[in-house]
Amino acid sequence: MVHRRAAVGLGLGLLGSPPLLTGCGGGAEATGRRAGGPRPAPTAPAPGARAPKIQAEAAPRAIPGLGPRTAAAIPDRSRQAVVVTGRGRNSPRSTVVVYERTTAGWQRGAAWPAHNALRGWSAHHMAGDLRSPLGVYTLSDAGGLLPDPGSRLPYHRSTGFTTHGTGFQGEPLTGAFDYVVAIDYNRARGTSPQDWTRPLGPGRGGGVWLHVDHGGPTHGCVSVARSHLRELLRTLDPHRHPVVVMGYADWLAR
Repeated sequence: MVHRRAAVGLGLGLLGSPPLLTGCGGGAEATGRRAGGPRPAPTAPAPGARAPKIQAEAAPRAIPGLGPRTAAAIPDRSRQAVVVTGRGRNSPRSTVVVYERTTAGWQRGAAWPAHNALRGWSAHHMAGDLRSPLGVYTLSDAGGLLPDPGSRLPYHRSTGFTTHGTGFQGEPLTGAFDYVVAIDYNRARGTSPQDWTRPLGPGRGGGVWLHVDHGGPTHGCVSVARSHLRELLRTLDPHRHPVVVMGYADWLAR
């Protein structure tokens, strides 16, 4: 978000609970008795007989580091989650891990070092506060200065992604927007990341992206190495309804 412009939707939902296993009878037990009739006395096991083993079902694998509140904010239909874990509330450094939801639960994928905003994180992001917004947001659109590297998300190529100047540590910003994924914070989904629509109003900021790392903190975005962002563009699948889960570790654990 050293950014120019972009655009937001917030995807919230409860994680689905595994269905309870039920018997096939549907009312009467397999003894031939009528539903509501007298229940036969239980028979004791034969002397020396072993009690049958009860097979416990393994709980679906959850995303490590996410507490119940954060996990519940991931929509049921989402099968991909990009988890951005900051080192601290005021830290500009974080780690990005990609997860895929399967029948066995969330499976961990690639993990990469990342930068977030200079002053860390905010639960009420405002334009110019130099903090990244906490929360769970959908990922709907991508774009960049360079040709589409094979993005599954709609890709909006434009010379408007050209950037110059230097970052907070004097590092050059050239190439930072060669590839971007728009985070649906205060933006209109289904538009270019550069769209100026701000449903929450301009004071709440916008243009929050995943973009190419330039070697230092951002204004509000999350940045990873160029090769990692290209990999992410090829991984995120709109049919799997990807989201980004972002915040510092203690907040995510709530």
